[in-house]
This record gives sequence, C-alpha cells and structure tokens, in this order.
Amino acid sequence: MTRPRHVPSSIKDEQLVTIRRNQMIKAAVKLFKEKGFHKTTTREVAKEAGFSIGTLYEYIRKKEDILFLVCDYIYERVMERLHVMIDTESGSQEELVRGVTSYFQLMDDMQDEVVIMYQEVKSLSRQAQEYVLQKEGAMIALFEQLLEKCTTGLRKEEIHLLANNITVQGQMWGFRRWMLQKTFTIDSYAKLQTQYLLQGANLFHEGGQSSGTVRI
Repeated sequence: MTRPRHVPSSIKDEQLVTIRRNQMIKAAVKLFKEKGFHKTTTREVAKEAGFSIGTLYEYIRKKEDILFLVCDYIYERVMERLHVMIDTESGSQEELVRGVTSYFQLMDDMQDEVVIMYQEVKSLSRQAQEYVLQKEGAMIALFEQLLEKCTTGLRKEEIHLLANNITVQGQMWGFRRWMLQKTFTIDSYAKLQTQYLLQGANLFHEGGQSSGTVRI
C-alpha cells in the first residue's frame, strides 16, 4: 500500500518504509485506543512497534505524522474492501442492499479504528484534515454511484444526502456501540437501517404510492 508523499522518510527503500509504517500504524491503533493520541508518546509507539525511537524518526518527522498515517490507512483499507464488496454497475435493488449491509459489516470489523478517527482527526493540521476529508468524499462518491445505478427518480441532492446517511450510519455503529449493542447485533442493526434507507428513498411503490412495507 502506497503511503502519502507528504510524510517524508529518510529511508529510500519504499518496501521497507511500508513495512515499518504498517508496524507503526498497528502499534498506534492499539495505544490510541487505550490512551488517546495526546497521552501516547512516540517512544511508546516505537516500543509497541518493536523498534527504537531513533528508528521511528527515520520514517516520520513528528508525532502528528503517525496519526495522519493511521487515518490514511483506515480510509485506504475501507476503500479497498468496499471496491471488492460493492458492484456499482449492477443496478439491482439486491445489490444496493448487499452493498450497504457489507459496509455495515466492515464498520463492525473496524470499530476501534472508526472511534480513533472520530476522536483524533481534529488533532491533525488543516492540510492533513483536508486530505482525510477527500478520502471520506471518495467513500461517499462510491455510495452515490451505487444509488444512481440502483434507484430511479431521485434528485442529485437526494442521492448525495442518502450516500452521506449510509456513511454516517455505518460509522455510528463504532462510536455509539456502547449503547447500540445493548439492543442490536450488527446484523439486526444493518437490516433495520437498510430498511429505513429504502423506505426513506421511496423505492417501493404500488400504483405510484409508497407501499409502506419493505422485505429484506
């Protein structure tokens, strides 16, 4: 996986940079989950990753770079898996349901990463935040493509809003899990949220009127 160019490294071996940064990311996710970004030191990240603080600084310049790499990794991983799971060319209602459900399952798999991103992205510089927002925009655009193929009669702004709703509802499973998991499993949560999506988009009709029932 290619890392962003604006996190420079003194190491020229790109394969080694990728290996070391992935070790760093894995360690940082664990520590940020336990202590948060601000209470975690670069020395602790280096120790958890299995190398010295001197080695750490061969691959980054400052602590914020670690957080940026974590956020970038999360979005890259999400997009890679979404492209595998979602067929934006199918145009079927079943594919819409399958795509949204697969995304919710992915957010369940990445609960810790989602929470870290929501808690800590504000600590990034403005430039880094804009980059992360572009990544989020690419994910929303993927759902827009899916909705455009699988629905009819929706305006562009409606599709945009629905795509944002899908994105946030999936992420909400991570940052509201302490409450949601008292009532739902990820399967029941995904099923109900998808049902609300379809009803809200008015995708089921009988004689031009909403049928009021959805079977998933």
